[in-house]
Amino acid sequence: MDIKKDILWRVYLSFVFVVIVAAAIIGKGFYIQQVQGKYWRSMSDSLHQRIADIDSERGTIYSEDGQMLSTSVPQFDIYMDFRVEPLHVNNGYLFREHIDSLSYYMADLFKDQSADDYKSIFAQAYKNNEGYFLLKKKISFREYQKIQNFPLFKLGRYKSGMIAVEKSIRLNPYKSLAYRTIGLARDNNKVGLEYSYDSVLRGINGKQLVRTIAGGVGVPLDADTYEIEPENGKDIVSTIDVFIQEVAENALQKMMVKNEAEYGTAIVLEVKTGKVKAIANLGRGKDGNYYENYNYAISPSEPGSTFKLATMLALLEDKKVGLNNMVNISGGTWKVAGQTVYDSENHGSSDVTVQHAFELSSNVAMAKMAVQHYSGNPMQFINHLKNMGMDNVTGIDLSGEGRPLIYKPGHKLWGPSTIPWMAFGYNLLVSPLQTANLYNAVANNGKMMKPYLVSAIKEEGVLLREIQPKVVNEKICSDQTLAALKACLEGVCLHGTATTLFKGTPYKVAGKTGTALIANGKKGYDDKIYQSSFAGYFPADNPQYTCIVVIKNKPHAAVFYGAAVAGPVFKEIADRLYSASVKQAPIAKVASKPDSNVYVYKGYKQDVARVAKKLKLPFVDSSLFVDEWATISHAPAAGLLKSSKVDTKSMPSLIGLGYKDLIYICESAGLKVNAQGRGKVAAQSIEAGAPIVKGQQIQITLN
Repeated sequence: MDIKKDILWRVYLSFVFVVIVAAAIIGKGFYIQQVQGKYWRSMSDSLHQRIADIDSERGTIYSEDGQMLSTSVPQFDIYMDFRVEPLHVNNGYLFREHIDSLSYYMADLFKDQSADDYKSIFAQAYKNNEGYFLLKKKISFREYQKIQNFPLFKLGRYKSGMIAVEKSIRLNPYKSLAYRTIGLARDNNKVGLEYSYDSVLRGINGKQLVRTIAGGVGVPLDADTYEIEPENGKDIVSTIDVFIQEVAENALQKMMVKNEAEYGTAIVLEVKTGKVKAIANLGRGKDGNYYENYNYAISPSEPGSTFKLATMLALLEDKKVGLNNMVNISGGTWKVAGQTVYDSENHGSSDVTVQHAFELSSNVAMAKMAVQHYSGNPMQFINHLKNMGMDNVTGIDLSGEGRPLIYKPGHKLWGPSTIPWMAFGYNLLVSPLQTANLYNAVANNGKMMKPYLVSAIKEEGVLLREIQPKVVNEKICSDQTLAALKACLEGVCLHGTATTLFKGTPYKVAGKTGTALIANGKKGYDDKIYQSSFAGYFPADNPQYTCIVVIKNKPHAAVFYGAAVAGPVFKEIADRLYSASVKQAPIAKVASKPDSNVYVYKGYKQDVARVAKKLKLPFVDSSLFVDEWATISHAPAAGLLKSSKVDTKSMPSLIGLGYKDLIYICESAGLKVNAQGRGKVAAQSIEAGAPIVKGQQIQITLN
């Protein structure tokens, strides 16, 4: 045999053998990776155990009237382990016995697939011997409760293979209501109260031994055993009143939409305490809709004419002027330091009293008085602003409060025009909340309170800490100055720029309009963007609430004056709050007297007829419908049963109704009832025919 051929034969044979073995290895690798890969990965995961954090339950944020504003709710991901031994005993009898009914119940609950589709999915997963097969993600607690009672699943985790992985999500039941103030509770994106009180709300996480399943999900080895139990977070009670917040947001949004404004804010403070009862922030999105996207209430800007209250306080406190002193407003224009001060409109007369100049919101008058009395000693004016707290943050328990900007002599931007422009709210930056706090101090007889948003911290309903109102300045000015400031603010609403707005209002209002021209970046003031504002308190003779509304309008807006844009929002808020809680209408006292043979009874028709029949009281039914309100009254021969109209759009007459019927009618109309006595209605605080305000309180006297 040729030696060369013999060698080549051996080489070729070896080469073919190597190729076959290599192909087999590659094929086996491909099969393991592509066909069996999911199974082996899940097996690998199932062997991996670790200590994982167990999230504590985050505390709830409540409104002052006990409504949930932000709370945590459980959510579940449902997996199924088709490898558990009971599912394969007796040739899979347990699985085959329940697959049809389980598929039916799943389809009936979720309504996303048919029962046949679910059966096909279960059958395929069972055939593939899936380890941790995902059935459903993010189901609610109620859905989870129902699933636990489904066929097969009710046998428990170790027989059915059903695994529930619980997660906690944050929910705002009132959705957008005070959304920016309440805040978000995401891992790296907390704002508002959720951020400010995060250490109180979040609690302390626990530790638990888990086994990692497919997708990196950790399943507890024993759901009832913790290495370290989590400590749940505390609850906080905010000062927000849901009704007042809703009123403020609705009033603000209506004007924002009407005027196509860029953004706006409305704040309501409780005068005596400084509690923030409502804080609405709305900004226009790219889609044209409005969202709580930024906290404009605590963001500084040039305040405009609402700042004139601070200027008046300084002038009056230093006895530089009196309300009856005369000031020349120069027809609405005045040149100072090479620049011209303009009034928003020509007021005609040249000499007016200081009070009337304030009521007319004259920039010229304020600039003239500031230059005359403070240009030689500007720090005297600045020190008054410091005493009012205008140079510092309010310290509200809310993250992100912007610092005000008030220039002082020596600053590179200080010049001869600084003082006159500061006098009417330019050349400085303060937030709407700071302005509101100043007005609140005037309403509170000179006592400045610290505004705050959280009044209590609780744990499972037990009070741990109560936050009391805090006085930051016992007296911002003398009583004489205070009386003059109140007269000026009331005068604005009686004889000044807000006269038309509050004409015919059944309660006194003290406030100030403001209209500021705002710069638009590099374009400067060419776009004619105005910020409209109104700040004040009500009722002026017994202040309960302070409110400020600030709205930034679109460029070249047709309507932009404070009295026409911010003023109507303030008035709507004031009207609603006055009707609902401030107003206490007197109830006419009615002498009690027993029913006689001459009778009149009102009530639900079926009830009235049933009682009359039971008492064997003859009557003639002249009503038209079965389901309606009726009156039965004495008649010569027999009682007369006739229809009695009850209109819940306006206040119906309740006279003669029993307690059950009056409660039904009033609560259906959204009224809060305070009834005294027993028997039938003898008097009501809201007159019949008056408009009904949801949440309004009605006083009822029974005879």
